Amino acid sequence: MHSNLNEIFFSASFLLFITLMLFIDLGIFQKKHHALSFREALGWTLLWIGISVGFYFLIRFHGNLIHGTDTLAELQQRIDLYNHPIKITGLSLEAAISKYNINLSLEYLTGYLIEYSLSVDNVFVIVLIFLSFSIEPKHFKRILFWGILGAVIMRFVFIFAASALIQRFAWFLYIFGGMLLVIGGKMAWEFISAGKEERIDTEKHPIVKLISRYFNVLHDEHAEVFFVKKDKKLWVTPLFIVLMIIEFTDVLFAVDSVPAVFSVTQDPYIVFFSNIFAILGLRSLFFLVMDVMNRFHYLKMGLAVLLTFVGVKMLLHDFYKISTNYSLIAIASILLISIIASMIRNARRNSKV
Repeated sequence: MHSNLNEIFFSASFLLFITLMLFIDLGIFQKKHHALSFREALGWTLLWIGISVGFYFLIRFHGNLIHGTDTLAELQQRIDLYNHPIKITGLSLEAAISKYNINLSLEYLTGYLIEYSLSVDNVFVIVLIFLSFSIEPKHFKRILFWGILGAVIMRFVFIFAASALIQRFAWFLYIFGGMLLVIGGKMAWEFISAGKEERIDTEKHPIVKLISRYFNVLHDEHAEVFFVKKDKKLWVTPLFIVLMIIEFTDVLFAVDSVPAVFSVTQDPYIVFFSNIFAILGLRSLFFLVMDVMNRFHYLKMGLAVLLTFVGVKMLLHDFYKISTNYSLIAIASILLISIIASMIRNARRNSKV
């Protein structure tokens, strides 16, 4: 009962904080509907990264408070329940808590790095959606805000449902691992075979068809709101349709990103915190990536290798456990190599111009 109250209090405080930050972002600093400049996007991106890193230090020194674990027995119970790769046998309570918190904070940081890097691929898809539906840049901020708010709710449901399945059926991790291998292979193939310009068919998209079937759609490309009252009927606008497509897209991305973080930790709260902090930075990251989206050519291949690595790690978890430290080093190295390779490619191309 004690641990449940701690979890509820910690989660409620966390959700209250991120909701407040989102509304400050939308309402106080940026009241006008406009596309963020590179400078604004960089500032907000660095702010969200800074807050996320600050949360790492909170877990590093007080992570045991998430579950209210303050005895050796409770610590061991959590370690066994979520398969943390640490041992506290023979340690004092203070040393055990310190070791537990260090591991928990590294799991959070590794999960955040995975989720944030995969968010870049999500951004490319969102860019494609906006271009396909000819959405004006001044509307990007509003759509992304409500899209992120919806994503927070859906991720919460998805993560804790997945955790319940893993706790009840341990073999579910193998399904996640297999999914990640398939997705990693698909992403690699998309990178290798890339050539033609992608575009979304705005009339045949399943979300467009579904909404058109059950709602009155106002085909006004200049509408600046999601709903319009007309002829005593409620009509949805193209902005609402784009918002729903983005929410649908996030569900699809959650299918690969959430299992990837479960390869690092089976603690649903750590998975949730790392996911949400990555999602919160997505809106500012979108405007940042819009400006530099062609500079990291090999990032998609790097993400494919990353997903393959965590998929293999998940499939081998019963036979060989890779420590949190090594997972963090491997994932950071994969991303760093792909970024450096992209920079070298850009430098060579520029030197030929």
